[in-house]
Amino acid sequence: MNIDWQLIGISFITVFLAEIGDKSQLAAIALGGSSNNLRAVFIGSTVALILASFLGILAGGAVAQFLPEKLLKSFAAIGFAIMALRILWVGGAEEE
Repeated sequence: MNIDWQLIGISFITVFLAEIGDKSQLAAIALGGSSNNLRAVFIGSTVALILASFLGILAGGAVAQFLPEKLLKSFAAIGFAIMALRILWVGGAEEE
């Protein structure tokens, strides 16, 4: 088995940067601040992130069977651009 270290690095950097300041990190901060068992909070949030990533990878793999890679990358780029513009103009705050 050949390990693609470049892909591992790109995946790590992309997910790490995407997760900074998101709702799951804020939830972990809140749980960590209100709990005496930080290890349990760490394990629970880590397993949740792993499961969410795994489901995303499965979905991406399934979609990749039907759509060309260039189209998938284009959809991802457009999606990220829309999210960035929304954050810039709306401020990222959702009205409830």
